[in-house]
Amino acid sequence: MATGVQIGDVWTPGRVFMAPMTGITDLPFRRLASRLGAAYVATEMVAAAELARARPDVVRRAAVGEGLPLTVIQLVGRDPAAMAEGARMAERAGADIIDLNFGCPAKEVTGAACGSALMRTPDLACRLMEAAVTATSRPVTVKMRLGWDDASRNAPELARRAEAIGVRAITVHGRTRQQFYTGAADWSAVGEVKAAVGVPVIVNGDIVTAEDARAALAQSGADALMLGRGVYGRPWLAAHLERALADGTVLEEPGAAERLAIVIEHLRASVAFYGLPLGLKMFRKHLGWYIEQAPWPTDPLERRAAKARLCRLDAPEEVETALAELWRPVTLSGNSAVDIEPQFAEAGAA
Repeated sequence: MATGVQIGDVWTPGRVFMAPMTGITDLPFRRLASRLGAAYVATEMVAAAELARARPDVVRRAAVGEGLPLTVIQLVGRDPAAMAEGARMAERAGADIIDLNFGCPAKEVTGAACGSALMRTPDLACRLMEAAVTATSRPVTVKMRLGWDDASRNAPELARRAEAIGVRAITVHGRTRQQFYTGAADWSAVGEVKAAVGVPVIVNGDIVTAEDARAALAQSGADALMLGRGVYGRPWLAAHLERALADGTVLEEPGAAERLAIVIEHLRASVAFYGLPLGLKMFRKHLGWYIEQAPWPTDPLERRAAKARLCRLDAPEEVETALAELWRPVTLSGNSAVDIEPQFAEAGAA
């Protein structure tokens, strides 16, 4: 039986979402994760004011592309007028859902009174939500934390106000801003938000395995869950957890040949999207995670050395060759071979 979540007039065909992550969920990554089965992958965090001014690099972060099953654009900001214009631009760009960021803990974001700093200024947060909801016909959602610190866990109250304004779903990371990513996410505390509102609630934080997914949903009572750092080097994770929740099947991790094909697809898409040398530079963080997450070589020190070596290469074809050689003993021992066609003469000129 199909499962999903109704967010306004949008049906998400699944309960495992991928969080918006700066420098991670760009268009090449979203296309790959969607092809691998992810039901919901949001854009990188986009500054509403800079989007309204059409700054090229910010517009690129909001790139929606074609052929994606669902387009979610996340906006961040502190000015209601800019948030309204950003929402209008996001709708014109093709957003199915517009998400507002009240959860980013980064100092450069909170220092500008944005992200999770808005948990300390709930009246301003409400004005931002009102501006976005009024400006667009698309469902507006919010991603927040439990609060600024343990003395001010105000997520349930802010969620109630959000629902009254017209926000159609709420994601809660089970930590305060002051925790950053330390300690453990408190999934049961997200249940207080679920009890406070009638709109869908999505639980986020520390969800990596099928056991985590089941526990997070059970402890929070949430309607769906959102993956963050767990997808680093594993863009197939959402699809795997979706299957585990649906019928209990825990899928095996990709073998060497399949994993190599995924990495090469991602590398080539990054180069095609950004051009050279930026495409390779943007891809290197992903390359490092792909190598770290693979079980080959079996020695972690050898993997670390390989990561350092491959991430210093200056040409994408060198990366392809070196990675194929790194995993070659595994592909020869039972995985099907992968044919790698040269593809970078054209991409380099883009």
